[in-house]
Parts: sequence; C-alpha cells; structure tokens
Amino acid sequence: MKLQPVEAAVYVREVLPQTAPLWAAGRNFRTYVTHTLEIARSPYGRRHYRTMGLFDGDRMVASFKHYDRLMHLGSRRLRAFGIGAVFTPPEHRGRGYAGVMLATAMDRARAGGYDVAFLFSDIRPQFYALLGFTELPSREISLRADALPSARLEPELLTEHDWSGLQRCYDLGERGRAAGFLRTPLVWAHMRTRMRQDNEPGTGHETNLVVRHGRGIGAYVLGARVPERDAYVVNEFGFAGASAADAIPALLRAAAGDLHRVVGWLPPAGAREALPKGTVRKRKRAIFMTAPLSVEGKRLVRALTESGRADGCWHADHV
Repeated sequence: MKLQPVEAAVYVREVLPQTAPLWAAGRNFRTYVTHTLEIARSPYGRRHYRTMGLFDGDRMVASFKHYDRLMHLGSRRLRAFGIGAVFTPPEHRGRGYAGVMLATAMDRARAGGYDVAFLFSDIRPQFYALLGFTELPSREISLRADALPSARLEPELLTEHDWSGLQRCYDLGERGRAAGFLRTPLVWAHMRTRMRQDNEPGTGHETNLVVRHGRGIGAYVLGARVPERDAYVVNEFGFAGASAADAIPALLRAAAGDLHRVVGWLPPAGAREALPKGTVRKRKRAIFMTAPLSVEGKRLVRALTESGRADGCWHADHV
C-alpha cells in the first residue's frame, strides 16, 4: 500500500460522487464539483492544499484532504496540517485503511518538521483518539438577539477594501491568546472563498458588518442570516482594543435584525469575554481535535486543552 497525492480531476471523478450525500450540504453535484476545484486551483490551494489517497495496488481505498496552516504558541510559530474529508468507500470499510492512511500521513508530517495535526470530527471522535488526537473544548453558544444591548452605532456592510483592517483586528486578538491559528494573506483569501461557497446554496444570506474607527476598522462580525433557523450564524468577530469590544454585542444585534437568535461556536479566549452569558452546550459536530508531532506541539495542545471557558478557534478556521 502507498499514500500519494491525488490530482484534483481524479479526486472529483472517483471520490466526490460518493461523498456528495455526506458533505455537499444542499449543493447540487455540479456546484459541489465547482467548489472543490475552485479551492484546489486557488493560490492557497496550489501551495497549501492537496487531496491524498491510500492505494492498495492501483485501487484507491481511502482518501482525505490535507491543509497546511501555521499556529502559534505565544510568539512562537508552529507548522500544522489539517485533515479533512476522511473517506473510505463502503466496499473497503472494516479493514483499517483509514487508520493506516492517517498514521502514515502523521509519520510523514512528523519527519517533515510539522509540529501538530488537527481536524474537526463530525462522527466517531474515538476513532481519532486511537491515533493520538486529543478532543479539545468544542462548544456552541446561543443568545437571544433582543437581549443583546443596543447602542448608537453606525454599522456598515463589509467592503472589499476592509479585509486588511479585519486582519489587523484578528492579529491583535491572537496576540492575547496563549495558542491559536495564524493567518497569512493566502489563508484569508481561502477563508473568504469558503464563506462565500457556504452561503451560495441559498441556505443563508451572508451578512458581514463593520464599525469604522477613523480610517480603520474598530470592530467586525462575519456571518450569515439564516431565516430557516430564525438565527444569525456567526463565523467570527474581532475588535481593535478593549473599548472597541463594547461594540460587538450591538453589532451582532444589528446583524440579526428581526431574527430571534444569534448562534455560533463559542469564541476563543479574549473574544468570549465580549459576549454576555448565553446558552452554551457541547458541539455534536465539528469537534476540534489535535495531535502533537513534536515537543512544541505537545505544549501547544496542552495550552489549547486548558483554554477553559473558551474554544480554541473560530468557525472560520474549520476545514
């Protein structure tokens, strides 16, 4: 058996017809294919993303998506790789192929200088625990929109020119966290593509708002209004300093409009404190898990495990 990259066209032909019922998320098959190829052919995809397959002879018996990311432990940068869309065709299940595939990928990553592997498990987190992954705090929060304080803000829709201001707010937030994800310009572009794709099927209306501070961005929220859920679903929010954090509840209320709830993943440390108390429960899907591949990776996993009342990352970092 051998683990090797799979060309995007081959992955589309051999894997996507089988995974569409699981992960197309309301998209028709043509759109599902278009979105997959868009990621693979993007600047981020060409440098930091690849589809991998485990082959038994000439048969692909399992596959997954590999994402390169940077994480930080304080001021130190660590190399991380994300695992997504782990799939074994029904006729090959029960033979341990997925376990062999991921163990091989982790061994290669360790030898290649990576510090940590991460994934978001929708099902069977115990399977990944056997491979050395630790389940991290993974929760979601629900707030009544009309219980959020209103304030005299002048929110505006996010424009194309605002993204650099968002990146500055995000970087400020990460400086105050013990550990988390770093974002290069390519990662930001990839994140924007993913958010747009998630809202294309018509299940949500992308609603990204900012509050300006002089020529810069004082605070922002990224998310979508989903009338079917009567909720504004938050991808993330950020702010430039403690005084700007006070604008977040009112900005979320403005984004929700006439919808009754604001929902999303529980924000990371530093951002969690900007929200009032709400209903918090463990996520049943997208459980954040990490596996250390180096000594520094072990320290990072420990720091994320001890994040307390906050999560380790934003929904926008989901792969």
